Amino acid sequence: MPTRLSHPVKRALDIVGALSGMLVLAPVILCIAALVGIRSGRPVIYREQRIGRGGHPFTLLKFRTLQPGSATPGSIAPEDDPRITAIGLPLRRTRLDELPQLYNVLVGDMSFVGPRPMVQAHADALDDATRRTVLSVRPGVTDPASVLFFAEDAVLAGRPHAEAEYLQLLLPAKAKVQLDYLQHWSPMLDMQIILRTVVRVWSTRAREDSKRRVRRILAVNGATTR
Repeated sequence: MPTRLSHPVKRALDIVGALSGMLVLAPVILCIAALVGIRSGRPVIYREQRIGRGGHPFTLLKFRTLQPGSATPGSIAPEDDPRITAIGLPLRRTRLDELPQLYNVLVGDMSFVGPRPMVQAHADALDDATRRTVLSVRPGVTDPASVLFFAEDAVLAGRPHAEAEYLQLLLPAKAKVQLDYLQHWSPMLDMQIILRTVVRVWSTRAREDSKRRVRRILAVNGATTR
C-alpha cells in the first residue's frame, strides 16, 4: 500500500498529468462533447455519486452514454442494456467516456491509477477488510482490474443473472487484483498501468483475452449465483 511519503508524490503526478491531459486532449474532449450533444442531446455530462477515499462520496463525471432520465434497474450496464445510446456504446468500449474524470483527478476526488470508484451497492458487497483497504486511497481512472476485465460488459450482455454474477464473482476477483496493486504500488507501476490501459482498450486481441478471462471466472464459479 502507498506509504505516507508516497501519497504527496502520487498527488503531484496526478496534478501534472491532469493538467497536461486536459490541455493536450482538449480538442478530443470538445469533439466528443459535441457528438454527444448532437446525437444524444443534453445533458452531455453524466454525474453520479461514487464512494471515494475514506468512504466519502463524490460526484463522478463521465460523458453521458445512457438515455437521459432512464431508470436504473441495477448497478451495472451490460452492452445489451437498452439505455445505452448509439454514440454511448463506442465511447464505453474505448473508455473515452471517462475523459471528464481528468477534472476529478485535478480537484483531488480521484487519482489516475487506483481502485475504480464504486457505487454504494458495490462497496456494500465487499467484506469489511477489503472495503476498508480499497477505500483507503483515492479511486482511479484506471487500475489493473480495469486492464484485465475491461470487456466484462460484453460478456455480461444477455446473461439473465448478470447483476448477481458481477457482485458475487467479478467484483471479488477485481478487488483481489486491486489489493495486490495497493500492496506493490510504485510510480513506475502506475505508469505501466496507464500505458497498458491505452494499449489494451484499442486492441482487438486484448479485448478477446479479457472476454476469455471473464468467462473463465463465470464458468468456474457460476453455480454459486443461481
